[in-house]
Amino acid sequence: MTISTARLHFNKRETTLVVPLYITGLVALVSVLISLLYWRAGSLPGTDGWIEGSQANPGIAYSLAGFLGYLGVQSVATTFPFALTLGETRRGFAWGTVLWSAGVSAYLTLVLAVLLVLEGATDRWFVGFYIFDVHVLGAGDLGLLIPTVFLGTWSVLSIGGAFGASWIRYGARGPQALAVAVVVVLVLGLMAALPASTEILAAFEMWWIAVAAVVVIAIASIGTWLLLRSATVR
Repeated sequence: MTISTARLHFNKRETTLVVPLYITGLVALVSVLISLLYWRAGSLPGTDGWIEGSQANPGIAYSLAGFLGYLGVQSVATTFPFALTLGETRRGFAWGTVLWSAGVSAYLTLVLAVLLVLEGATDRWFVGFYIFDVHVLGAGDLGLLIPTVFLGTWSVLSIGGAFGASWIRYGARGPQALAVAVVVVLVLGLMAALPASTEILAAFEMWWIAVAAVVVIAIASIGTWLLLRSATVR
């Protein structure tokens, strides 16, 4: 039943597999246009200022994160009622959605990894344009890009799914209450950590982010299942 739900999600091939390519291509095009403007203004490809400015571009992350959040919401909000009419169980749907989220994350990770390799092999697209070799994707390090994109994508999809499940369970008040709860938890966490912020920053390791992402995925996935267990299909 879990696999059947994942296959049901993947039936939306254009939304799941093609639209992320559209967004990636559009961001790449905009990045190229911005680079051309800087070039026209006198900044030269390959200089320290050019590289630093190009690698600071977070556009690919912002653009994909917005779409992935929507994709996570609709994967539950619009598909859950249909899946139940096909005989899927609530538990099977919840964990099938988790499996689908992991598959989409692996797919997007592969796409961006291939593009990064091509960018490096062509010496930044033959003209020194940094499109995927950016800080937000690991600054050209595949060892950072792969876990960053995979866990980041999975996290956003899982959070979106939890918000979709809250809407199914409680209507419009569900996402509002969930958003408030998330903000309260984050604020309380920051307040608790603030007195020791200097020591925390000094001891910080990149793997902490990976662990945090896994925790977020687990909480969001379990929360989605719990919300769907008692949801009324409208």
